[in-house]
Amino acid sequence: MSETIRTEALRGIMMRGPGLTQTLPFYEDMWGLKLAHAEEGTALLRGTGEEAFLYGLKDGPVFGIEYIHFAMPDRASMDALHAQCLARGAPVLGTPSAFDDWAGGYGFEVLDPDNRRLRFRCDARTLDEKPEWAKPRKVSHVVLNAPDMEATQAFYEEVLGFRVSDYSADQMVFLRCNTDHHAIALVRGNYASVNHVAFEMPSLDEFMRGIGRMKQKGHVPTWGPGRHGPGDNPFAYFVSPSGFVIEFTSEVQQIDEATHEAQVWPRDDPEKMDQWMTAGPPTPAQRAVMQGRPDPGFPELRAKAKGAA
Repeated sequence: MSETIRTEALRGIMMRGPGLTQTLPFYEDMWGLKLAHAEEGTALLRGTGEEAFLYGLKDGPVFGIEYIHFAMPDRASMDALHAQCLARGAPVLGTPSAFDDWAGGYGFEVLDPDNRRLRFRCDARTLDEKPEWAKPRKVSHVVLNAPDMEATQAFYEEVLGFRVSDYSADQMVFLRCNTDHHAIALVRGNYASVNHVAFEMPSLDEFMRGIGRMKQKGHVPTWGPGRHGPGDNPFAYFVSPSGFVIEFTSEVQQIDEATHEAQVWPRDDPEKMDQWMTAGPPTPAQRAVMQGRPDPGFPELRAKAKGAA
């Protein structure tokens, strides 16, 4: 098999669900994002960096993921990734071409084994950086519940070039596409759904201040603050008004490709789960909300896709 083309970076995610755009004030007034663009039934939110949008809200009949958004460095690598997806039997949705949405650019889409739509984009619109204290800079990672974790892991590794950073017992796998410890993590679940989306703060102080801002506005963490073992990142989880779990994080472990070796972190040692020992284990209610609502994705697109084995 030829050398694998690797996904460059995670840009963000577009969520969908009934009345989702009505929750826009929460993300603007409390979470710390700003509206970058709005049109009928859609709102795109930016962070403090150059990315056109980190988190999208789209009205739709079913709660779930509209698409996960990734970057490639240029058109040549985009075309090479598209060819790799086809060669390895992935369900590709069309050929690389210009996007006609607000973010623009060039790319294509593919479905993962759980019918999630993944959008790859280069030459996209960029915005001027607007640093602001204790406001999210980027989407750090997206965690997905997968009924066949091993099959989904194999897809992200073999088709999209992700690498394993660590495991949490036999229940989670952390996958990276660049030096960040993980851009995607998979959790063994009963059905496909979104577990949570994490937003990165520039510093530990800003991470804590973000929690403080939320508490001052009457929205307390449902789990955290604490510090994970895998990824070495602080965490504080909240539940959004639409029921999606979102996280503040910072200081995610940076991986040295030449020296890093994945390890299996135990789940029965509290200090390996939370190094600070401040958060304790997630409550049954927290686990339930992180299991999410079943997301069928886009099975109707799979039947029309090219390359599906």
